[in-house]
Amino acid sequence: MKTKGNCVARKPKVGMISLGCAKNLVDAEIMLGSVLQRGMEITSQPEDADVLVINTCAFIDSAKEESIEAILEAHQQRGLNRRPDQKLIVSGCMSQRFAKELRQEMPEVDAFVGLDQVSELGAIIEKLLSKRRTLNAQRSTLNPDSSTLGVRRSTLGVDSSNGDVGLAFADRRPTYIPDYDTPHFRLTPAHFAYVKIAEGCNHPCSFCVIPQMRGKHRSRPLQSVLAEIRGLVSEGVREISLISQDTTYYGMDLWPAKAGPRQPVDSTRGPTLAVLLREIQEIEGEFWVRLLYTHPAHWSDELIETIRQLPDKVARYIDIPLQHIDDAMLGRMRRETSRSHIENLIHKLRAGIPGVTLRTTFIVGFPGETEAEFASLLDFIRRTRFERLGIFKYSQEDGSRAAKMPGQIPAKIKSARYREAMSIQQQIAHDLAYEKVGSELKLLVDQPHIARSEGDAPDVDARVVLSEAAPVGEFVWRRITGSRGYDLLA
Repeated sequence: MKTKGNCVARKPKVGMISLGCAKNLVDAEIMLGSVLQRGMEITSQPEDADVLVINTCAFIDSAKEESIEAILEAHQQRGLNRRPDQKLIVSGCMSQRFAKELRQEMPEVDAFVGLDQVSELGAIIEKLLSKRRTLNAQRSTLNPDSSTLGVRRSTLGVDSSNGDVGLAFADRRPTYIPDYDTPHFRLTPAHFAYVKIAEGCNHPCSFCVIPQMRGKHRSRPLQSVLAEIRGLVSEGVREISLISQDTTYYGMDLWPAKAGPRQPVDSTRGPTLAVLLREIQEIEGEFWVRLLYTHPAHWSDELIETIRQLPDKVARYIDIPLQHIDDAMLGRMRRETSRSHIENLIHKLRAGIPGVTLRTTFIVGFPGETEAEFASLLDFIRRTRFERLGIFKYSQEDGSRAAKMPGQIPAKIKSARYREAMSIQQQIAHDLAYEKVGSELKLLVDQPHIARSEGDAPDVDARVVLSEAAPVGEFVWRRITGSRGYDLLA
């Protein structure tokens, strides 16, 4: 690229702040891959960026608030840093769902990017930078306290104007899925990675708006996933977490005959998660894969047996959000399952995969949840003794069926139920950690003195604190000598 005087123009620098889940992180990696493909540079310092991208989450209210605060803070900082020409782009679920509203309320944002456009960020930035530069940080057209999303703005004192990038994506549900050769810029440490095997969701859960934001379930072809995993293993990746909105439904949308919403895994009908795992087993190298975001409706004896037969490559770890156990609650949540099915499945998982770690999440304070229904959930938690468990306080999401249900629970009661459930689980987790003392575990080293077992997913689960340093990114065997809260000592 040339400028006047025959000087070489500086490559634009692009920064990224990615919020939310691992699925959103993969989208961020794809966006940055497209940036590199266009010859731009990536910077980890927002103040150095010519273009700063905020990759947002809109799953629950707290995530939306965090996203809006990040956008406004980024705009404020470009004023404080005297970078009025820095461009601000908003991507992710909030952009997909609320782009038109945000355009009206946040003219300081130069462009909004939809979920179908993640692989096109580089081209979008080129288009944005080619426009006449405007002094975004010195212009204002809005009331700083106005917000249809219910988040106050005045504390950040923003002002600005925005660019003119089309918002047609906001009127349709996404259809994009990445391929094995889609450029990525990895944002995880060198030794672990997330691989998105499918996108979208077909489930009608009444508390959730993800299908509205991310579209219908669509699986990547089997060979596309395998090619990406082979590439990661060749780069030295030791842990690969398979992710999607519903990992257990993988491949079923590709069957010749349509699969129903409660269809269990059945490899006689077409590609499935079980087939994928058996193919992954044939890839050479020392690594394990981890299953995240499975749904109880799709587990089958075939899938359980497949995992049992592949202990070298498939971690004995199952992430299976259950949300509740009371049948009336499961019905109102439209979870397409039942208490008896869940209890039977847990028995099968523990009997069929010896040593398996079960992680789940529950929602408390869902509309109409009675004291008896909550007590039933607590009793289930005590009896089942999940190795890993998280609790969410119900969030009333506009556009969801549950948002309009009668019997909305006051925030004070939701918080009390959250504390009671987590208190029970904390004691269970401490007891289970203590039971590990004296055992030998295979660990993946994240930092010289920090590692994880196969029962611990990155960022969300416990750690193993090492008394002697170990090489980062390698597997080691260590004897567990004690426990400290949720964490183990070795």
